[in-house]
Amino acid sequence: MSGMAGQSSIGLAALARMFFEQADVQPLWSRLVERVTADPTDAAALMDLATMLLLSGDRDQGLAVQAQALDQGRLYRRPGGDGPRLLALMAAGDTMANTPLDFLLEGSDIDLLTLYVSPDHPPPSPLPDHDIAFLAIGESEANLASLRSLQPILPHWPRPMINGQPDRVAELTRDGVCALLRGVDEVVAPPTARLSRDLLAQIGRGEASLAAVLPDTVFPIIVRPIGSHAGTGLEKLDGREAIGAYLASQSVDSFYIAPFVDYAGPDGQFRKQRIALIEGRPFICHMAISTRWMVHYLNADMLENAENRAEEARFMAGFDENFARRHGAAFEQLHQRIGLDYFAIDCAETRDGRLLLFEADVAMIVHAMDPPELFAYKQPRMRKVFEAFQAMLRRRAGD
Repeated sequence: MSGMAGQSSIGLAALARMFFEQADVQPLWSRLVERVTADPTDAAALMDLATMLLLSGDRDQGLAVQAQALDQGRLYRRPGGDGPRLLALMAAGDTMANTPLDFLLEGSDIDLLTLYVSPDHPPPSPLPDHDIAFLAIGESEANLASLRSLQPILPHWPRPMINGQPDRVAELTRDGVCALLRGVDEVVAPPTARLSRDLLAQIGRGEASLAAVLPDTVFPIIVRPIGSHAGTGLEKLDGREAIGAYLASQSVDSFYIAPFVDYAGPDGQFRKQRIALIEGRPFICHMAISTRWMVHYLNADMLENAENRAEEARFMAGFDENFARRHGAAFEQLHQRIGLDYFAIDCAETRDGRLLLFEADVAMIVHAMDPPELFAYKQPRMRKVFEAFQAMLRRRAGD
């Protein structure tokens, strides 16, 4: 193996924490710009600038600067210490394109080497020195070609590899996860179909049947553009007459649709959990509580509502003995059917007490950046997640 060390970068976790804590990032930005001005081939500075642009919400410019960085180099290092050297195979993209390893390794002595690969840029020979590797590329339409290009390569990898099954990652589409869990009684994975804009419009005009696309399904349904995240373009449509107005607000050509499942509790509140599964064991990352059915942690009034935080604290404290035990068979089935050693899910409970699955993905953001003065209860739970993940790496690396 080559001794390539990679260009040292600040990395996603440290930069994201600065943005999350609303620190003054202008001095750092200026220093990075000065570096690139002095040396346009400074790939690490370009990559950190790209990450800052993505974190600021300027996705197009961030991806453009990232492409400039990758023209200069495809291997980056976030130094850790004397621990194992982890080589992550990643794809170009925004902060949701790959497994957030930088967050999962925060505070550890594990060296993170990030190698950006694509069909045109396969892993080099010889490879950079490393003790263990991780396929970090997440499922998306944009990443599919990269995942397929790695399929014949990874079985022959010279070091232990985590999540080294590109075909299984590629199956984590919304309709693919539903198909994987068909027949699993312990998990409610609502049937999901992908359809074209034209077919959805035909259903809206009464020229095509909803039941022909999703048998036994009636309105309301939920619809979202394929490839969207964080609720972008996600809406509940109560009848076919709402489809026309929805399509008028969307410019994409393909969508997912699924039946709407009302998962409100007896108090009318909706509760959604993010759970990481590490070698099949569930670890709670957060629970969001909202009066709205479309729950995201940032829109769930967790910052403003002390009662919501108190409930989340109780839930997280009792997670292992209550929720995890209650849904133990469901988590076992998820691990077996999905077949990866690390992934995360967004889920809830149905009114009859089953696990309601919204999404399974290897690239969900898992972090410990919430303000400690309000979310002190989350710190020990997130340390549990990170320690379990790092212990898996050490064990597989033979450390």
